[in-house]
Amino acid sequence: MSDAIKVGYRTFLDNSDEAFGAVRAIISSEHLSIYVENTGEFLVERAAIVSVGSEKVTFAHAELDERLRAAIRHAHDAEDPEW
Repeated sequence: MSDAIKVGYRTFLDNSDEAFGAVRAIISSEHLSIYVENTGEFLVERAAIVSVGSEKVTFAHAELDERLRAAIRHAHDAEDPEW
């Protein structure tokens, strides 16, 4: 499943339909670097991946560390609500 991941794939949580960032780099067979909007890059274990498809990588919310979950909660804070 995770072998199909490519740089640029959008990233999602398993409990959300809204992307929070994108895959920045394939680090190793066990880790990815992902970019979270408004925060920066994070190293994530592939074990946290729930699914890959349609150029999307979905992660299990419960498998991510609290610092990353906090960044994801604020990924869209800078967006203009008037759009």
